[in-house]
Amino acid sequence: MRRRRPFRAVEAAAAVLLLALSAACGSRLPESDFEHGERAGPAPDGTPIRVGVITSATSPVGGDTFVGPRDGAKAWFDRLNARGGIDGRRVEVRECDDGGSGVGNNTCVHQLIDEDEVVALVATTALDYAGASRVSHARVPDIGGQPIGAAYDTYPHLYGIYGSLAPRDGTKGWNGKQYGGTEVYRYFKREHGARTAAVVSYNQAASAAYARLVERGLEAEGYEVVSEQVDFALPNFRAVAADLKEQGADLVFDAIDSHGNAQLCEAMDDVGVRVTAKVTNVQNWSSTVPDDYKDSPRCRNALWATGSSRNYEDTDQEAVREFRDATEGLETHSQWQLEGWAAAMWFTEAAESCAESGGGVTRACVDEFMNRSEDYTADGLLVPVRFERSAGPPTTRRTCLSVARWQDGKGWVSQGDMDDTCFDVPQLPY
Repeated sequence: MRRRRPFRAVEAAAAVLLLALSAACGSRLPESDFEHGERAGPAPDGTPIRVGVITSATSPVGGDTFVGPRDGAKAWFDRLNARGGIDGRRVEVRECDDGGSGVGNNTCVHQLIDEDEVVALVATTALDYAGASRVSHARVPDIGGQPIGAAYDTYPHLYGIYGSLAPRDGTKGWNGKQYGGTEVYRYFKREHGARTAAVVSYNQAASAAYARLVERGLEAEGYEVVSEQVDFALPNFRAVAADLKEQGADLVFDAIDSHGNAQLCEAMDDVGVRVTAKVTNVQNWSSTVPDDYKDSPRCRNALWATGSSRNYEDTDQEAVREFRDATEGLETHSQWQLEGWAAAMWFTEAAESCAESGGGVTRACVDEFMNRSEDYTADGLLVPVRFERSAGPPTTRRTCLSVARWQDGKGWVSQGDMDDTCFDVPQLPY
């Protein structure tokens, strides 16, 4: 039976929820906009193949928050060029920092598509992907982007790193709703016997909205849910930690930012909270844990992360080992870097197929490759990804996930193989 990948857009959104959940995703376009449009023709032999990478490298949520996918993609292209490029043509990466704003994002889209005439965008990581409709209208394939907002479940020609079943006809998801599964909660219930879960949020609209979504998923899996909310301006995490201890929570999920998480963990250590897992998301799955949680060793060693890509620490896997070798010079390593690497690999396979066909590496050819209803795994780095256009939303799906926990001295240690950690779970609207 084919294993299907979960919808991870909601987890990506959680990483920057205070700003990203309300980010604009562009307006709906008339159907005619998707029927015509200029496509870049094949370039002369020997000229570089240009790709664009849009990153909110400077943004309101911090300068290093979004750069992982960019760095992973650049590492792939550097190694590819050292090996001769694609059909003898090197790949030229044009970067653009949109500053985390919609205006900046539209500027980047115009620069890369209209002026630089890139063949494709790769590993887009934008806080506010306001230019998504323009990318789609130009029929420029956007490959392996991080679904922080709803764009990758809204527009054709956009191919998020985790795939999509949505119609992508200019309307978000199905009738304005996206869907996500409960596989994370099922995992901790089945594998670790968890029964009580706490969800910590701010008294802020986006934070509270995401917390409600997590709570609904936990309730659907039969958990007793403990809701904890703190003041955004003056959070009292010690009071939250004391209540977590009294309630006997097995798991702690959160809808707060990275700084708040560090404070929460410190408070949990101070009052002696012991949990099965303090669950975080793929964006925080990085080697910076010892610094981020330096004042909370007990909580730090209770950190678990879940996602849809193979643990960047699994160097017994050849594909992971190649990634680590190519990124050896980076100061830190992260799961988002690995996913950016996978996005660049995906584009490369598309471009190589175009070169082999004799028609040249064009936007149209790359887009055709991406639009196939076939699973893609990036040599086993990704849970099988595909793009379909289902008329109605799924009610249940068989989904697989990658799970790792932090251990001092060892780093992120995988918990089973992601190809075998699979569940048939309900899909909930959000």
